[in-house]
Parts: sequence; C-alpha cells; structure tokens
Amino acid sequence: MATNRWLRPEVYPLFAAVGVAIGICGLQLVRNMRINPEVRVNKVKRAAGILENFEEGEKYSEHAIRKFARNRPPEIFPNLNRFFSDPQKN
Repeated sequence: MATNRWLRPEVYPLFAAVGVAIGICGLQLVRNMRINPEVRVNKVKRAAGILENFEEGEKYSEHAIRKFARNRPPEIFPNLNRFFSDPQKN
C-alpha cells in the first residue's frame, strides 16, 4: 500500500531532483574531505594545529571551473539578455 502511494509516475521527477541534490552534496563532501587543506581527518595531521600552507590553499580555491569562468561575462544567456534589453537591434 505504501509503495503505491509514493511510487507514482508523477513523483519520479521529484525523486530525480532529490537524488541529484544528494549526489552534489556527497561529491562536495568527498571533495572537501579529500583535498581541502583545512580539513584533516587523520589524527596525526590534526595534532599539527594551524598550518601556514598558502600554496595548498591557493591550489584548492583556484580550481578549473573558477579559472574557466573568471574571464566570462556574468550572464547565463547573453544572447537572450541582449534580445530583451535592446529590441530595436533585433
């Protein structure tokens, strides 16, 4: 009875959206645990205290997506924005 209530075809997009959100959160969690210089899971590394590792922090914060988006305009659809902002040229 409960499976018929929740497993309807109209609920599938909701399950997909929640699944994608959980996947993104999981990937970010693993990324932070693996390569963030401020997160130390190992007990020996935690005992070191605060480290002055600016190069490692710079490497972590300047990832490929940030480098790619740095010189791009902050618009999602630039052609659509130009179309609606200046209709006389179109």
